[in-house]
Amino acid sequence: MISRKEIDREVLQWMSEPWEEDSERFNDLALKIFRHQITHCAPYKSFCQSRGISSEIDTWRDIPAVPTTAFKEFSLRTFPENYICKTFRTSGTTQSTKGELHLDTLQLYERSLRSSFERGLLPDVEGSASIFLLAPSTEEVPDSSLSHMFSVMLRERGLANSRWLIKEGELMRDSCLEALNEAQNCSHPVLFAGAAFAWVHLLEFLKSCSMNFKLSEKARCMETGGFKGKVREVNRRTLYAEISSLLGISTNMIVNQYGMTELGSQFYDSNIFLPGHPRKKMIPPWVRVLINDPITGIECRLSEVGIINIFDLANTGNILAIQTSDVGKRTEGGFEVIGRSEFSDSRGCSIAIDEMLESQ
Repeated sequence: MISRKEIDREVLQWMSEPWEEDSERFNDLALKIFRHQITHCAPYKSFCQSRGISSEIDTWRDIPAVPTTAFKEFSLRTFPENYICKTFRTSGTTQSTKGELHLDTLQLYERSLRSSFERGLLPDVEGSASIFLLAPSTEEVPDSSLSHMFSVMLRERGLANSRWLIKEGELMRDSCLEALNEAQNCSHPVLFAGAAFAWVHLLEFLKSCSMNFKLSEKARCMETGGFKGKVREVNRRTLYAEISSLLGISTNMIVNQYGMTELGSQFYDSNIFLPGHPRKKMIPPWVRVLINDPITGIECRLSEVGIINIFDLANTGNILAIQTSDVGKRTEGGFEVIGRSEFSDSRGCSIAIDEMLESQ
């Protein structure tokens, strides 16, 4: 059996190349990773055996996908605990259990995020940009995968005036105004990025002050995460309209990022990379996305709505096949996220946990 080190080397090489689909290459690597994971992760082996799946499958489509909520109950890794160099945790209240992703290397994670981040947000940018982040720093939240992603890009593509705009759970209003003023008058690219509800707080602050801006033509914005808060809900169309109005930026320069703690790769809207084309989530070549019927498990046809399943080769040390709690539909050359599933969390996770417990 090929070693994990050799697998990582192959995946890293692919991530370093220009994006190009290669079905045979993906299938070969996915099966190598799956065979490693079913051998070295006992809960996952039990999960697969309960479905009659062994290491002898010959297509990535037969790899069983684990519900994301199972990461709250099990350490789904293929290496010893003392090898862990980084742990990312899902968001949640103090009363709820958080899912955890354990990593023994950051190489795959960081190379994957660089490639997708630059393609989705900076495809027209050579060199650095001013990056203003509506998020807490990694010093405050070292277990946040989003803040880690931002910190990598801040370090590698951020100009000296780049900075974090949230500290100790509070929006730094003066710093936000300074950043917005800088973004109006600069001649270089600017990126404002953060979680959806951080954007909501910024916009509410600007409205309370009756302030609006006109960002440069080289500015772009990114939002990510859900739209349900503790006391209210906001939809993406409304958010984008307000960002456009108050920051003076076209909605064509606002990008959504779709990602989750349990994955090593992320997905960005295509509108900056492919201006004038319909929006879609771009899929890195080392990832596959299946949309499956929630009842039958059968793959949906183009434009049919179902549960999003992601097969991510960046997850070599964990589980590459993930069943999300989101619904979406496949589009030409990508996919669209519609929202949360009403029942996939409770039913899917309950079954998965029961099957994995057989390994204990």
